[in-house]
Amino acid sequence: MRIGIVCYPTYGGSGVLATELGKALADKGHMVHFITYQQPVRLNAFHANIYYHEVQVPTYPLFDFPPYESALSSTMVDVILNQHLDLLHVHYAIPHASTAYLAKQIVGKQGRVVPFITTLHGTDITLVGKDKTYAPVVSFSINESDAITAVSRNLREETYKSFQIEKDIEVIYNFVDLERFKRRDLAHFRQAIAPNGEKVLLHVSNFRKVKRVPDVVKVFQQVRQQIPAKLLLVGDGPDRPTIECMCRDLHLCDDVRFVGKQEQLEDVMSISDLFLLPSEYESFGLAALEAMASQVPVLSSNAGGLPEVNIHGKTGFLSPVGDVAGMAAHAVQLLSDGNKLAALRKGALEQAQRFHISNIVPQYEALYERVREKAAAASY
Repeated sequence: MRIGIVCYPTYGGSGVLATELGKALADKGHMVHFITYQQPVRLNAFHANIYYHEVQVPTYPLFDFPPYESALSSTMVDVILNQHLDLLHVHYAIPHASTAYLAKQIVGKQGRVVPFITTLHGTDITLVGKDKTYAPVVSFSINESDAITAVSRNLREETYKSFQIEKDIEVIYNFVDLERFKRRDLAHFRQAIAPNGEKVLLHVSNFRKVKRVPDVVKVFQQVRQQIPAKLLLVGDGPDRPTIECMCRDLHLCDDVRFVGKQEQLEDVMSISDLFLLPSEYESFGLAALEAMASQVPVLSSNAGGLPEVNIHGKTGFLSPVGDVAGMAAHAVQLLSDGNKLAALRKGALEQAQRFHISNIVPQYEALYERVREKAAAASY
């Protein structure tokens, strides 16, 4: 098939999932066309079946805000017509679903029937999508999608609760590449981070309020009072300056390392003992899944779809949102008990195997076939 993928090209979960899906589809022989305003961060190697189309947004003095949605729809139309796409798969409802609907209507006037699938990822429903500024368009464009998927059961239910959705939403979970996220012996790397055999705690996020990164630092502070430990903070975002100040105020700077955005996240996972994710909400928790694949137990909140990924007592532990003391106690318990830590590492890997890329991508392929066949039948 010739598939157009529209996503945000950033480090967020939706962009990562969309990019990894496109790469996996290309490996299986499909022609994949990414349509974004810049090259996706994980689209970092040449592939004969992958194409990238940059959305150019012209600026004019008349516009205080350049009309990105119009430019995106026009680029979609251009790619559909010139690359003979079979379908569009848009990730994150805002504004991708509405722009896909517009592109579909435009090419329809030229006799082309191109269906589009919308995958919901989380804050496009639970946060941004609920805003009265966007809600009517979000609801309309989701309902006009030829198929809708969500990355967890929780997100599907949140969508039905928040919007008047008239169609079925199919749950297709996020996935992980177990060949990439595989624990490796990187003793030299770990020695550089924890030269005296300290335990290594890890957090990966976009440093936004919903991630509750201050809780990560508070948990680490309590753990460090009982066990020699280091904390790696991977990523960047609006809360990072606040977190840096917090670490200085708590005199933690010698044991906390801000490493920024990392392409080779699997290397960081391989030297870590625990992964911390105390988020206010996660529709799924892709970073947690990648940690599990690297045999790193997860200490997370029980918010959103996290209980569908992190199984309490088997792959890590769940705590109520904001329960810093409880999360710290779980961390100390695990880091003090080698046998328990080893058991959870094994359980984490077993859970990750359920979400292996080879189990999930065929679900998308089957959906593509159904949508394409239905669109073809409707055109006759």
